[in-house]
Amino acid sequence: MGTIEAADARGGETRFRIRARYALSDIVKGESIAVNGACLTVETFGERWFTAYASRETLERTNLGLLRAGSSVNLERALALGDRLGGHLVSGHVDCFAEVESITPAGQSRAYHLRFPREFGPLVVPKGSVALDGISLTVNRCGEHWLTVNIIPATQEETTISEWSPGRKVNMEVDLIGRYVQRMLAAYTGAAPAWSGEEAETKGGLTEEFLRKHGF
Repeated sequence: MGTIEAADARGGETRFRIRARYALSDIVKGESIAVNGACLTVETFGERWFTAYASRETLERTNLGLLRAGSSVNLERALALGDRLGGHLVSGHVDCFAEVESITPAGQSRAYHLRFPREFGPLVVPKGSVALDGISLTVNRCGEHWLTVNIIPATQEETTISEWSPGRKVNMEVDLIGRYVQRMLAAYTGAAPAWSGEEAETKGGLTEEFLRKHGF
């Protein structure tokens, strides 16, 4: 985790100064660090702090525009090839907001129920992966526009999720592989993914006739 030391907002854009709770060893100018799951580029830095610029597009599509001096954030540096992958592949490109609707005790864990835009429903599956404010989580159950995740004690202690309450809006990134699979299928079916904003060429679908035609 880290803390926002300053948020200099100018003309719909913001430059953040962020202090990490751990040493930023080998940090370099221009590297990417995910802040609440949103990929930002390091401009200047010290042993435990860095500055990064967030454009209007980033502020409109993420909850970074809600951050103020003193806000806690989740931090993750980019994965290096050959490192262990402790969660799932996350690009740091936020797809939408998810809103916390309820929190229920589940032993030492907590079950969080969140709602998100319906067009992302096909990319959220039970026991699949989702990133919420940059936290790699397993989907317990889900519907067309909702999901539940189980948060263990360690995750509660090491991330901002301990601060979440009903009504909180968090950054959501759907599974990267699922998104590419859906896009690839669209080339065959003519049906553009609902989240892409594109119009479908046809009302095609996966039928036995379609599969035979394409050699399956």
